Amino acid sequence: MSKNDKKIHKNMLQLMLVASLSWAVPSIATAKEPPKDLQPLEEVPPPPALSKDGEATDEPQITIVKKKNGDTVEEYRLNGQLYMMKVTPSHGVPYYMHREDQEGGWLNDGPNKPLVVPKWTIFRF
Repeated sequence: MSKNDKKIHKNMLQLMLVASLSWAVPSIATAKEPPKDLQPLEEVPPPPALSKDGEATDEPQITIVKKKNGDTVEEYRLNGQLYMMKVTPSHGVPYYMHREDQEGGWLNDGPNKPLVVPKWTIFRF
């Protein structure tokens, strides 16, 4: 780039800066009157209903059970149904177990997930 090109480039940048500021400043400086037909916002809904025990019905009930070997099991229940457990072994990493479905067994979402073997049909004779 020659000296003349650099000078033109610098002047163009300055012109763009002045143009953008002259456009933005009047819009910031003028305060707008609020519209005459404003409506109040809706009221905030009440908090969730409480059960007879005084606990919220939307939140799970968590029961912490400490085993003799040092393990800790946190049981998560919703509407009285056990749906998830967090197992924290005394010597390892915590892992979660949750229901596969209503009739199914427990799935382990821990650090060592069960081995899933693919069962694709490649050839048929």
